[in-house]
Amino acid sequence: MRRLLRWSVVLLLLWGGWRLLPRLLEPWMPPPQMILVLGGDVEREKQAAALARQSNLPVLITGGSNPEYAQWVFEGQGVDAQKLQLDYAARDTLSNFTTLVDRLRRRGIRHVLLVTSSDHMDRALLVGRVVAGSRGIHLTPVSVPCGDDCRPERRSKVWGWGAGLGVGGEWPRPQRGDAGCSSRALIACWHCAVVASRSARLRLAGGAIG
Repeated sequence: MRRLLRWSVVLLLLWGGWRLLPRLLEPWMPPPQMILVLGGDVEREKQAAALARQSNLPVLITGGSNPEYAQWVFEGQGVDAQKLQLDYAARDTLSNFTTLVDRLRRRGIRHVLLVTSSDHMDRALLVGRVVAGSRGIHLTPVSVPCGDDCRPERRSKVWGWGAGLGVGGEWPRPQRGDAGCSSRALIACWHCAVVASRSARLRLAGGAIG
C-alpha cells in the first residue's frame, strides 16, 4: 500500500511539473526560431503552412507526406520553398525528435513551435520535452484540431513505457554539459523536461492563429 501511495505521489508530481513548471521559465525563453511539424496527418502540414505564412518562420516536417504534395501545400500559402525542409528518417514519435535534435542544436535552434494533432500533442510533448530538452531546445505546442477524426490517447498510453517513453531506440549521444537521457530512464531524467518548454498552447482555428 505504501509503495502504491509513493508511486501515486511521484506520478502526480511529474504530471504537475510537466503542466506547470515550464510556465515559470517562459519569461527567459528565446522567441521561436522554427516550426517543427510531426507527420501523420496532412492537416498538420496545411495548418503549419498558414502559420509559416503569418510568422515567416522556416518549417521542418518530419515523417510527413510526399515531397510533391508538401511543396504544393506550402506554395499554395505563398511560403518560399527555401523555408521548407523535409525529413523522412523518423519511424515514430520518439524518432521524430531523436533524429533531429543534434542537427537543430548545431544550427543554434533553441525554440521551436511544435505542430501536431490535438489528440497526439500530449504524447508528443512528453517525449519531445525530454529529448529536445536534453539539448536545450524549447517546445511551444501548436495543436491542430482533429475534429471528428480525434482519437484521444489513454493516459496509460501517454505515460506508459510503451508509449514511446521507454521503448528501445537510437537516442542522441550525450554531449558535453548535457544531461543525456537514456530511453529506459526518462522518469529519472525529468529535469531535462523542466528546462525544455513553454506551457502556452497555441491553437489554430480555420487556418489562422487564434
